[in-house]
Amino acid sequence: MKIWVDADACPNVIKDILFRASQRTETELILVANQPLSKPPSPWISTVQVPSGFDVADNHIVQQLAPGDLVITADIPLASEVVDGGATAINPRGELYTRENIRQRLAMRDMMEELRSSGGEQLGGPAKFNQQDRQRFANTVDRLLAKKR
Repeated sequence: MKIWVDADACPNVIKDILFRASQRTETELILVANQPLSKPPSPWISTVQVPSGFDVADNHIVQQLAPGDLVITADIPLASEVVDGGATAINPRGELYTRENIRQRLAMRDMMEELRSSGGEQLGGPAKFNQQDRQRFANTVDRLLAKKR
């Protein structure tokens, strides 16, 4: 199992959790972004800088992905491709994307995008990231990495 991170919008606190988990479990962690990223020195952690452009990082992850890998992303279309490819996807709040919930999330995303583009009322973004989100994410990652062994 490798851990792939859609790192352009991934919160730093989530990256820190992943750095520690990668080291502890000796699991390869690859951060993919269209900008330079910093990482701790480790044989288990690497970065890939892709060119700027729409979905370039997402496409790189999908092309390199193997069944059984883990992808960290808040991008619903990327999560859908990951799940369809036989890998596991979770968002930075620790919520698991599944075949059962991904279609509903795609539909909701599309509906919200349509509302925003039609000039409808201003819609708020997601709730502020908090300690419970961090803990849920860490617990989900630990559970998924325990299955690896």
